[in-house]
Amino acid sequence: MLRILIADDHPLLRAGIKQAIEANFDVDAVDEVGTSQEVIEKVWHQHYDVVLLDITLPGRSGLEVLRQIRQDRYEAPVLILSVHPEKQYAVRALKAGASGYLTKMSATDELVDAIRVVLRGEKYITSSLAKVLAAYVESNFRESPHEILTDREFEILCMIASGNRLKDIAKKLALSEKTISAHRANILKKMNMNSTAELIRYVIEKELIE
Repeated sequence: MLRILIADDHPLLRAGIKQAIEANFDVDAVDEVGTSQEVIEKVWHQHYDVVLLDITLPGRSGLEVLRQIRQDRYEAPVLILSVHPEKQYAVRALKAGASGYLTKMSATDELVDAIRVVLRGEKYITSSLAKVLAAYVESNFRESPHEILTDREFEILCMIASGNRLKDIAKKLALSEKTISAHRANILKKMNMNSTAELIRYVIEKELIE
């Protein structure tokens, strides 16, 4: 029987996902966590057949957690399940070691199919994600300024461009406003820009948010 871990900071969403999993799979346990630190503690002490991981978690980002557990040779398939569109994070997630990327708007049937695919040791790539990957290769996105940002910096960049104030970002990520301000300064420096307006214009031009 399967053991599956759901990592998301919204209890109601976790409950819905758990219900779908239990209705479609023979499971021994479906564990739930709401923070990045809990994810790390769980995978260090328990084997899971699949991990469902959100990107935006209190503390470290889901992508930072994914990179760490892959560095620690944790080999269980990890499906990213995120509110962010594929164009924004999917390539980063796959490069970090994810086995697939789904948006939270995806139907339950798609989630079930994705779990079945990664349990077979395969990558779950939707047709829309395949187009994103093709565009990435054709346009050589790795030369774009935002590609040099860390996962956390990129997350904050997109949150800023979506109209979030620094104090709201700090609250969402469980960080201090001072830390968010420091990240913003690093983002401006790395991207050779001077203002939030420039960052917003860049993100819109690159279609990094919807």
